[in-house]
Amino acid sequence: MNDTTARQYYRNGPPHRAGADVSFADLVKIFGFNSIHIGRWVTADEQQRAANLFFDALCDLQQLLQVPAQVISLNGSLALTYGIGGRPGVCAHYQPQGRILALAKNAGGGSLAHEWFHAFDHYVAAKMFQPAPKAGLFASRCWLNDDALQPHPLNQQLAHAFQSLFVSADGQSESDYFRRCRALDERFSQLYLALPEEMAARAFEHMLQRQSLKNSFLVAGTLQSPLAKLGAYPEPALTDTLSQLWLGYFSTLGQALQRG
Repeated sequence: MNDTTARQYYRNGPPHRAGADVSFADLVKIFGFNSIHIGRWVTADEQQRAANLFFDALCDLQQLLQVPAQVISLNGSLALTYGIGGRPGVCAHYQPQGRILALAKNAGGGSLAHEWFHAFDHYVAAKMFQPAPKAGLFASRCWLNDDALQPHPLNQQLAHAFQSLFVSADGQSESDYFRRCRALDERFSQLYLALPEEMAARAFEHMLQRQSLKNSFLVAGTLQSPLAKLGAYPEPALTDTLSQLWLGYFSTLGQALQRG
Protein backbone atom coordinates (compact mmCIF):
# COMPACT_ATOMS: atom_id res chain seq x y z
CA MET A 1 0.00 0.00 0.00
CA ASN A 2 1.34 3.43 -0.90
CA ASP A 3 1.89 5.89 1.93
CA THR A 4 0.30 9.24 1.14
CA THR A 5 2.57 11.01 3.66
CA ALA A 6 5.68 10.10 1.63
CA ARG A 7 4.50 12.37 -1.19
CA GLN A 8 5.66 15.94 -1.38
CA TYR A 9 2.78 18.32 -0.69
CA TYR A 10 3.03 21.92 -1.80
CA ARG A 11 2.32 24.67 0.71
CA ASN A 12 3.30 28.34 0.87
CA GLY A 13 2.06 29.20 4.35
CA PRO A 14 4.14 30.26 7.36
CA PRO A 15 6.30 27.72 9.26
CA HIS A 16 3.80 26.88 12.02
CA ARG A 17 6.11 24.24 13.54
CA ALA A 18 9.34 26.26 13.08
CA GLY A 19 10.88 23.12 11.56
CA ALA A 20 10.13 20.92 14.58
CA ASP A 21 8.16 17.69 14.57
CA VAL A 22 4.77 17.49 16.27
CA SER A 23 2.70 14.51 17.41
CA PHE A 24 -0.96 13.65 17.09
CA ALA A 25 -1.14 14.24 20.86
CA ASP A 26 -0.09 17.83 20.14
CA LEU A 27 -3.04 18.15 17.73
CA VAL A 28 -5.42 17.00 20.46
CA LYS A 29 -3.89 19.46 22.92
CA ILE A 30 -3.76 22.47 20.58
CA PHE A 31 -7.02 22.09 18.65
CA GLY A 32 -9.03 20.20 21.26
CA PHE A 33 -10.09 17.23 19.12
CA ASN A 34 -12.29 14.71 20.88
CA SER A 35 -9.84 11.94 20.00
CA ILE A 36 -7.36 10.84 17.34
CA HIS A 37 -6.86 7.18 16.43
CA ILE A 38 -4.11 5.82 14.20
CA GLY A 39 -4.31 2.53 12.29
CA ARG A 40 -2.21 -0.43 13.39
CA TRP A 41 -0.49 -0.63 9.99
CA VAL A 42 0.79 2.96 10.17
CA THR A 43 4.52 2.86 10.91
CA ALA A 44 6.21 5.28 13.32
CA ASP A 45 7.80 7.18 10.39
CA GLU A 46 4.45 7.41 8.58
CA GLN A 47 2.75 8.59 11.76
CA GLN A 48 5.35 11.32 12.24
CA ARG A 49 5.03 12.58 8.68
CA ALA A 50 1.23 12.48 8.92
CA ALA A 51 1.19 14.42 12.21
CA ASN A 52 3.29 17.19 10.64
CA LEU A 53 1.10 17.29 7.53
CA PHE A 54 -2.12 17.39 9.56
CA PHE A 55 -0.74 20.09 11.85
CA ASP A 56 0.37 22.36 9.00
CA ALA A 57 -2.91 21.83 7.13
CA LEU A 58 -5.10 22.51 10.15
CA CYS A 59 -3.07 25.61 11.05
CA ASP A 60 -3.43 26.80 7.45
CA LEU A 61 -7.20 26.14 7.61
CA GLN A 62 -7.36 28.10 10.85
CA GLN A 63 -5.51 30.99 9.21
CA LEU A 64 -7.70 30.91 6.09
CA LEU A 65 -10.89 31.01 8.17
CA GLN A 66 -9.53 33.46 10.78
CA VAL A 67 -10.90 31.43 13.69
CA PRO A 68 -9.54 30.20 17.04
CA ALA A 69 -8.33 26.61 17.29
CA GLN A 70 -11.55 25.42 18.96
CA VAL A 71 -13.47 26.01 15.71
CA ILE A 72 -11.23 23.55 13.86
CA SER A 73 -12.20 20.77 16.31
CA LEU A 74 -15.82 22.02 16.25
CA ASN A 75 -15.70 22.88 19.92
CA GLY A 76 -14.04 19.60 20.85
CA SER A 77 -16.71 17.42 19.20
CA LEU A 78 -14.70 16.20 16.18
CA ALA A 79 -12.63 12.99 16.21
CA LEU A 80 -9.92 12.15 13.66
CA THR A 81 -8.73 8.79 12.40
CA TYR A 82 -5.81 8.09 10.11
CA GLY A 83 -5.16 4.79 8.37
CA ILE A 84 -8.15 2.98 9.93
CA GLY A 85 -10.87 1.03 8.14
CA GLY A 86 -10.38 2.42 4.65
CA ARG A 87 -13.14 1.54 2.20
CA PRO A 88 -12.20 0.47 -1.36
CA GLY A 89 -12.02 3.52 -3.62
CA VAL A 90 -12.65 5.94 -0.76
CA CYS A 91 -9.67 8.06 0.31
CA ALA A 92 -11.50 9.98 3.03
CA HIS A 93 -14.93 10.23 4.59
CA TYR A 94 -16.88 11.90 7.37
CA GLN A 95 -19.02 9.71 9.60
CA PRO A 96 -21.84 11.61 11.34
CA GLN A 97 -22.29 8.85 13.92
CA GLY A 98 -19.43 9.55 16.28
CA ARG A 99 -18.49 12.74 14.38
CA ILE A 100 -15.41 11.11 12.87
CA LEU A 101 -13.27 12.57 10.08
CA ALA A 102 -11.29 9.69 8.57
CA LEU A 103 -8.39 9.87 6.13
CA ALA A 104 -6.98 6.75 4.50
CA LYS A 105 -3.26 6.12 4.76
CA ASN A 106 -2.80 5.57 1.04
CA ALA A 107 -4.83 8.37 -0.57
CA GLY A 108 -6.21 10.85 1.95
CA GLY A 109 -4.03 13.84 1.12
CA GLY A 110 -5.92 16.74 -0.45
CA SER A 111 -9.28 15.65 1.00
CA LEU A 112 -9.06 17.26 4.43
CA ALA A 113 -10.90 20.51 3.62
CA HIS A 114 -13.77 18.64 1.92
CA GLU A 115 -14.28 16.29 4.87
CA TRP A 116 -13.85 19.09 7.41
CA PHE A 117 -16.68 21.00 5.78
CA HIS A 118 -18.88 17.90 6.00
CA ALA A 119 -18.13 17.84 9.72
CA PHE A 120 -18.91 21.55 10.06
CA ASP A 121 -22.09 21.20 7.96
CA HIS A 122 -23.25 18.43 10.31
CA TYR A 123 -22.22 20.23 13.51
CA VAL A 124 -23.84 23.55 12.64
CA ALA A 125 -27.23 22.03 11.73
CA ALA A 126 -28.30 21.92 15.38
CA LYS A 127 -27.19 25.56 15.86
CA MET A 128 -28.85 26.78 12.69
CA PHE A 129 -32.33 25.26 12.74
CA GLN A 130 -35.17 24.87 15.22
CA PRO A 131 -36.22 22.40 16.33
CA ALA A 132 -32.84 20.68 16.07
CA PRO A 133 -32.72 18.34 13.05
CA LYS A 134 -32.50 14.59 13.41
CA ALA A 135 -29.05 13.20 14.13
CA GLY A 136 -26.98 12.77 10.99
CA LEU A 137 -28.58 15.55 8.96
CA PHE A 138 -26.48 18.32 7.44
CA ALA A 139 -27.34 22.03 7.55
CA SER A 140 -27.11 22.27 3.76
CA ARG A 141 -29.80 19.60 3.37
CA CYS A 142 -31.95 21.13 6.14
CA TRP A 143 -31.83 24.50 4.36
CA LEU A 144 -32.91 22.87 1.11
CA ASN A 145 -35.73 21.15 3.02
CA ASP A 146 -36.87 24.61 4.21
CA ASP A 147 -36.40 23.84 7.92
CA ALA A 148 -37.05 26.77 10.26
CA LEU A 149 -33.97 28.95 10.79
CA GLN A 150 -32.94 29.99 14.29
CA PRO A 151 -32.76 33.80 14.17
CA HIS A 152 -29.13 34.92 14.34
CA PRO A 153 -27.00 37.05 11.98
CA LEU A 154 -24.47 34.22 11.50
CA ASN A 155 -27.24 31.80 10.60
CA GLN A 156 -28.57 34.32 8.09
CA GLN A 157 -25.13 34.54 6.50
CA LEU A 158 -24.87 30.77 6.19
CA ALA A 159 -28.39 30.63 4.77
CA HIS A 160 -27.39 33.23 2.18
CA ALA A 161 -24.48 31.00 1.14
CA PHE A 162 -26.77 27.99 0.76
CA GLN A 163 -29.21 30.06 -1.26
CA SER A 164 -26.40 31.12 -3.59
CA LEU A 165 -25.35 27.47 -3.92
CA PHE A 166 -28.72 25.95 -4.67
CA VAL A 167 -31.00 28.65 -6.08
CA SER A 168 -30.83 30.87 -9.16
CA ALA A 169 -30.17 34.60 -8.70
CA ASP A 170 -33.83 35.45 -9.35
CA GLY A 171 -34.95 32.84 -6.79
CA GLN A 172 -37.22 31.12 -9.29
CA SER A 173 -35.29 27.94 -10.09
CA GLU A 174 -32.29 25.81 -9.19
CA SER A 175 -28.82 27.28 -9.65
CA ASP A 176 -26.67 26.51 -12.68
CA TYR A 177 -24.33 24.63 -10.33
CA PHE A 178 -27.20 22.47 -9.05
CA ARG A 179 -28.39 21.81 -12.61
CA ARG A 180 -24.89 20.84 -13.72
CA CYS A 181 -24.42 18.43 -10.80
CA ARG A 182 -27.78 16.78 -11.46
CA ALA A 183 -26.89 16.35 -15.14
CA LEU A 184 -23.59 14.69 -14.17
CA ASP A 185 -25.40 12.31 -11.83
CA GLU A 186 -27.83 11.39 -14.60
CA ARG A 187 -24.90 10.82 -16.94
CA PHE A 188 -23.26 8.42 -14.47
CA SER A 189 -26.55 6.85 -13.27
CA GLN A 190 -25.97 7.84 -9.65
CA LEU A 191 -27.18 10.18 -6.94
CA TYR A 192 -24.07 11.69 -5.42
CA LEU A 193 -22.71 14.88 -6.96
CA ALA A 194 -26.06 16.68 -6.55
CA LEU A 195 -26.51 15.74 -2.89
CA PRO A 196 -26.66 19.09 -1.07
CA GLU A 197 -23.95 18.16 1.43
CA GLU A 198 -21.63 17.03 -1.38
CA MET A 199 -22.27 20.18 -3.42
CA ALA A 200 -21.52 22.31 -0.37
CA ALA A 201 -18.32 20.46 0.55
CA ARG A 202 -16.99 20.64 -3.03
CA ALA A 203 -17.84 24.34 -3.21
CA PHE A 204 -16.05 24.98 0.08
CA GLU A 205 -12.85 23.13 -0.83
CA HIS A 206 -12.83 24.76 -4.28
CA MET A 207 -13.19 28.19 -2.68
CA LEU A 208 -10.25 27.41 -0.36
CA GLN A 209 -8.03 26.16 -3.18
CA ARG A 210 -8.49 29.50 -4.96
CA GLN A 211 -7.11 31.47 -1.99
CA SER A 212 -3.53 32.75 -2.02
CA LEU A 213 -2.50 30.51 0.90
CA LYS A 214 -1.93 27.06 -0.62
CA ASN A 215 -1.68 23.63 1.00
CA SER A 216 -2.13 20.57 -1.20
CA PHE A 217 -2.57 18.23 1.78
CA LEU A 218 -5.52 20.38 2.89
CA VAL A 219 -7.11 20.65 -0.55
CA ALA A 220 -6.20 19.51 -4.06
CA GLY A 221 -7.90 18.48 -7.28
CA THR A 222 -10.64 21.08 -7.56
CA LEU A 223 -9.05 22.96 -10.45
CA GLN A 224 -7.58 20.53 -12.99
CA SER A 225 -8.81 17.06 -11.98
CA PRO A 226 -11.10 15.03 -14.27
CA LEU A 227 -14.02 15.87 -11.95
CA ALA A 228 -13.19 19.57 -12.16
CA LYS A 229 -13.05 19.41 -15.96
CA LEU A 230 -16.52 17.82 -15.97
CA GLY A 231 -17.88 20.90 -14.16
CA ALA A 232 -18.47 19.39 -10.71
CA TYR A 233 -17.22 22.55 -8.96
CA PRO A 234 -18.83 26.01 -8.98
CA GLU A 235 -18.01 28.56 -11.66
CA PRO A 236 -15.79 31.54 -10.71
CA ALA A 237 -18.63 34.02 -10.09
CA LEU A 238 -20.37 31.73 -7.61
CA THR A 239 -17.06 30.84 -5.98
CA ASP A 240 -16.30 34.54 -5.47
CA THR A 241 -19.71 35.03 -3.85
CA LEU A 242 -19.22 32.01 -1.59
CA SER A 243 -15.73 33.17 -0.68
CA GLN A 244 -17.13 36.46 0.60
CA LEU A 245 -19.99 34.78 2.46
CA TRP A 246 -18.12 31.85 3.99
CA LEU A 247 -14.89 33.65 4.83
CA GLY A 248 -16.96 36.53 6.19
CA TYR A 249 -19.00 34.11 8.28
CA PHE A 250 -15.96 32.42 9.82
CA SER A 251 -14.14 35.70 10.40
CA THR A 252 -17.18 37.11 12.22
CA LEU A 253 -17.52 33.89 14.23
CA GLY A 254 -13.84 34.03 15.14
CA GLN A 255 -14.08 37.64 16.31
CA ALA A 256 -17.15 36.83 18.42
CA LEU A 257 -15.44 33.88 20.07
CA GLN A 258 -12.29 35.87 20.80
CA ARG A 259 -14.36 38.59 22.46
CA GLY A 260 -15.83 35.86 24.61
